[in-house]
Amino acid sequence: MYRIYMVEDDNGILEIVKNRAKKWELQVFGVKNFRNILSEFSEIQPHLVIMDIGLPAFDGYHWCMELRKISNVPIIFLSSAADNMNMVMAMNMGGDDFVAKPFDYDVLIAKIQALLRRTYNFAGNMSLLEHRGAFLNVENNTLSYKEKTIDLTKNENKILSLLMENKGKIVSRERLMDVLWESDCYVNDSSLSVNVNRLRKKLESYDLSDFIHTKFGVGYYIGEETV
Repeated sequence: MYRIYMVEDDNGILEIVKNRAKKWELQVFGVKNFRNILSEFSEIQPHLVIMDIGLPAFDGYHWCMELRKISNVPIIFLSSAADNMNMVMAMNMGGDDFVAKPFDYDVLIAKIQALLRRTYNFAGNMSLLEHRGAFLNVENNTLSYKEKTIDLTKNENKILSLLMENKGKIVSRERLMDVLWESDCYVNDSSLSVNVNRLRKKLESYDLSDFIHTKFGVGYYIGEETV
């Protein structure tokens, strides 16, 4: 089932789209906190975003630009501000389509389905992981944090993705070595330590100190330890 993240403050429109989308096996999620769009996006991992322009706090253009820093997910703008200037701005900010209010709900669903087909017939869903406001794009080996993009090596990407997928849990050194060994050169215990230390120094240079924690004699973890 495809997941749709709908950034819309009109609950009436949101509920109608939710109900219509169910018939086509599309799951629609609304916004819980309009100041926390990026974290909600990371949690939902949507296949497509519907973005209104007029929103509480920051407008849709702002959030579209922020999302484009971390993801290529298709974005449909939905707005009553349907003049040519707004349509052009929406496309320039990274939008893929524009639907003017008031609109026909069946047309919106058709546009969603068409954009999903075009996107996911040719490319898989880009995996995105988040911790402390840092967003890891597993597909292109980059970490985005505070307007900056950090390029990662293949091994650094594998280490971070495994730790972020298991946030709060200790990942053993053996498990990390197994993952690195799958598609890279031989990694033993000492070379794992070298890889993790290099990654830590890179993160620290971007103000991400204490991002990776050590459980001595066991392994590594990020976030607050829960087990």
